[in-house]
Amino acid sequence: MTVPALEVEHVSFAYGSRKALDDVGFTVPPGRCAILLGPNGAGKSTLFNLITRLFDSPTGTIRIAGFDNRRKACQALARLGVVFQQPTLDLDLTVDQNLRYHAALHGLGRREADRRIAAELARLDMSQYRKTKVRALSGGYRRRVEIARALLHRPTLLLLDEPTVGLDIPSRQALVEHVHALARDGMGVLWATHLIDEVAPSDELIVLHRGRVRATGVVTEIIRRLAVATLAEVFEVLTEEDA
Repeated sequence: MTVPALEVEHVSFAYGSRKALDDVGFTVPPGRCAILLGPNGAGKSTLFNLITRLFDSPTGTIRIAGFDNRRKACQALARLGVVFQQPTLDLDLTVDQNLRYHAALHGLGRREADRRIAAELARLDMSQYRKTKVRALSGGYRRRVEIARALLHRPTLLLLDEPTVGLDIPSRQALVEHVHALARDGMGVLWATHLIDEVAPSDELIVLHRGRVRATGVVTEIIRRLAVATLAEVFEVLTEEDA
């Protein structure tokens, strides 16, 4: 049986007396793009912090490629690629230097790192910017570099936390298309967003509202299940104040 790229089971988390996540559970299969859709404050970033071990989950289980991210943290996190909402590149280093630093952290030798960097930049049509300082790049190209960095160590799961914030429409569209192509090539993807136009009809959908999962399934199936016509209506119905 194929091991899921991500399994989240009975995960809860609170900031003091305020519950941010309440018994959250879902699965992301390999080769699928799963959209974590919810309004601001739904708990998406908290969940990402738990998956990446920036926070420790007091309850439940999170497994990446079959590895518990608490009991086998090194094995789990080694199979994870992340693009955070806030940019994390060093602006005063070149594209190549940023990528080489990440490759070294994952134990890649110089020759293998050079091969993988060249391949990822070529796939993103970024080869000509390899020696360019990140500060000189547009927001869309910086995002491409962050995706290349996240993929260098060939993760099983790619996490994207609102990655299109601040991008223009062409850059957003290019990013959406590229990530869906990665999923078609076999990678598991979890994309957190509140923008319904970034969701494809065939995507897996996880609707999060007030820290609880309101629905999971393929987008078209959820639309049919709720007897509505559009994803916008799904979002409206499942994120009503009394939902």
